[in-house]
Amino acid sequence: MTATPTAAAPGYRARHTLPLRVEARRQLRRRRTLVIAAILTLLPFVLVAAFAIGGDPESRGNGRISPMDAATASGGNFAATVLFVSAGFLLVVPVALFCGDTVASEASWSSLRYLLAAPVPRARLLLSKLTIGLVFSAAAMLLLPLVALGVGTAAYGWGPFQLPTGGALSAADAVPRLAVVVGYVFVSQLVTAALAFWLSTVTDAPLGAVGGAVGLTIVGNVLDQVTALGAWREVLPAHWQYSWADALQPQMEWSGMVQGASVSVAYALVLVAAAFRGFARKDVVS
Repeated sequence: MTATPTAAAPGYRARHTLPLRVEARRQLRRRRTLVIAAILTLLPFVLVAAFAIGGDPESRGNGRISPMDAATASGGNFAATVLFVSAGFLLVVPVALFCGDTVASEASWSSLRYLLAAPVPRARLLLSKLTIGLVFSAAAMLLLPLVALGVGTAAYGWGPFQLPTGGALSAADAVPRLAVVVGYVFVSQLVTAALAFWLSTVTDAPLGAVGGAVGLTIVGNVLDQVTALGAWREVLPAHWQYSWADALQPQMEWSGMVQGASVSVAYALVLVAAAFRGFARKDVVS
């Protein structure tokens, strides 16, 4: 006997299923969200204590310019230093966690098929999960520099921003530059977010999705250090992850950040499209 489609229940609207506020409330109450917030909040205090114990940071003397050299010059310098030491790995973890521990966690809890039977359309489910994952990732990247700016200002004062290449910016001019830096760091992490999200749709193990995204990001950083690859390194998102340093020059340079953002967004779009396409055809049995 051939089954005939039934009409939708009265009042049912697909776009009203799984509201963003519901998903956001669920993620906010999870213990790992609170742990990440605590770690990001404590890091600036740890660095201030480290500088107090070890003294002012010194130039590494190898010809490389680093925000670390002027970390204690002002609150703005300290915030830039915190981003410098955390952008390569520490900020990767919350992004991978928020975007990778989404669909996979529902599968591991055996609640995914019940969500889809609610019924929540698959595209709606993925869109809600991805949106909240990106919102929480952005919140993590805002929390760290904001706390660092406050802690650094209390410890080192609200003074001119000392540029790594020499010279200084007024504090009022430095704040927009730091905002550009934070924005670029978020865009550069879209690759990790999309990778973690895609892995979350193909595995039932949240740790596998998160660990896979972090691991592949580390592999990209390692490959970028292989100078024998030459121009091939420019297709790696890791090659552009510190292009935000161009915003901390006497005259801002946008070319590196534009190229890095283009590479990151291109990879992210492909991975998100693969996640939606694959999940639409996935046989959900958990």
